[in-house]
Amino acid sequence: MRQKVLVMGCGLVGSAIVKDLAPEYRVTAADISGENLGMINSIAGVEVVTADLSDAATVNKLAADHDLVIGALPGFMGYNSVKHVIAAGKNMVDISFFPEDPFGLDRLAKSKGVTVVTDCGVAPGMGNIILGYHHPRMNVQKFTCMVGGLPFKREWPWQYKAVFSPADVIEEYTRPARYIINGEMVIREALSEPEYVEFEKVGTLEAWNSDGLRSLIQTMPVPNMIEKTLRYPGTIDYLRMLRETGFFSNDEIEVKGVRIKPIDLTSQLVFPKWKLKEGEEDFTVMRIVVEGINAGVKERYTYNLFDRFDRDNGITSMARTTGYTCTAVANLMLEGRFSRPGINPAEYTGTEDGNLTFILEYLKERNVIYSMEKIS
Repeated sequence: MRQKVLVMGCGLVGSAIVKDLAPEYRVTAADISGENLGMINSIAGVEVVTADLSDAATVNKLAADHDLVIGALPGFMGYNSVKHVIAAGKNMVDISFFPEDPFGLDRLAKSKGVTVVTDCGVAPGMGNIILGYHHPRMNVQKFTCMVGGLPFKREWPWQYKAVFSPADVIEEYTRPARYIINGEMVIREALSEPEYVEFEKVGTLEAWNSDGLRSLIQTMPVPNMIEKTLRYPGTIDYLRMLRETGFFSNDEIEVKGVRIKPIDLTSQLVFPKWKLKEGEEDFTVMRIVVEGINAGVKERYTYNLFDRFDRDNGITSMARTTGYTCTAVANLMLEGRFSRPGINPAEYTGTEDGNLTFILEYLKERNVIYSMEKIS
């Protein structure tokens, strides 16, 4: 009998996950949004459930009859949804990128004997897995990850489309960026220290500090680590203007006797403009560099990714690169190839022999191709 997988959250990425898993597994797709569920109604064999996934009892009931749960909810729902799934005693892969410390759930997960992989997307996610592979196999001295998801069409004024939860996008512009220099953690404001970077097939992009290292700061003692977000040149100027003016603030203000959060107004105004229109296509560009010493020899590994919208299936590149990394790890778990109890940031999956090769091949079969260059 085929194993059963519950996918919680069926937006752009969640729906891609459902489509990828449906041929091999019995999939249940759950979401509160009828619009989201409408994107997957026609997939053969998929059970569609309308559900409030913020409710612990609902999650417990849904998870009970499944072998694995995948979380593809917005970040603000992520931590509690993982907690509810652990309480139900089910293994899980999560891509919600919630702001809370996942290790706060480690004791609970171990007490339930379940395996939970968090931050299992493209970034955080694939970069973590790659560093997780190299870290025990060489003396890593420096890790750099640059990533961005962008529309092919540069349209004034935004030159951007939100290819995952827009609320989580705004977090990138406001949350302080943590990175490591000479073994010490440094904190800078988001959008700081911009630089221009050249990419084949794309040209010049602008990179700035963002808080994407996440669990790597705790789990991988590398003396120099940094993560940067990539956008079209010029984007940083209007984002700084909006942030410094207060449009991204959660602090309430009074307008004609009504108290509102500026970020709520901003969200209502910009989210419709950030939505990919029918026929619009996106791409994902990523560069991961791992430098260090192996047996006394300096080595440098550079991984490059350029991925584009899947025209045949109508799946965004960000959904492909994020969702298929998640489903690759889900397959590892369903096949019994990764079963470490407790909370496992994505880098833990990369440490075990064969897992990175499996994931890279899985992605390659779906035409998500990481090219690797080694210099020593």
